[in-house]
Amino acid sequence: MGHMQQRLVWRAVAIGVGLAAGIATRSALNLAWKKVEHTGPPTNPTSPRTSWPQAITWSIAVAVAMAVARLIAQRGAAEAWHAATGSYPEGLEEPG
Repeated sequence: MGHMQQRLVWRAVAIGVGLAAGIATRSALNLAWKKVEHTGPPTNPTSPRTSWPQAITWSIAVAVAMAVARLIAQRGAAEAWHAATGSYPEGLEEPG
């Protein structure tokens, strides 16, 4: 596989795992919110009907969870790429 093809395949893989992680994380966050608050999460945190504490808590939870999930998914994908090809995708340095 050529250099340009590898870059395109890696980008597709990174986007795919990022999307999958985002969907799974959003579902987990919704379930956790329902368990703690006994109601669904705010559908629109910017709405005046959403309290400030709920809006801020939800926004922080989503931002942190999504960032961590994306990191975990993409690092896992990079390791799988390394196992399959013998090298890390372009732009990623070997750990160490």
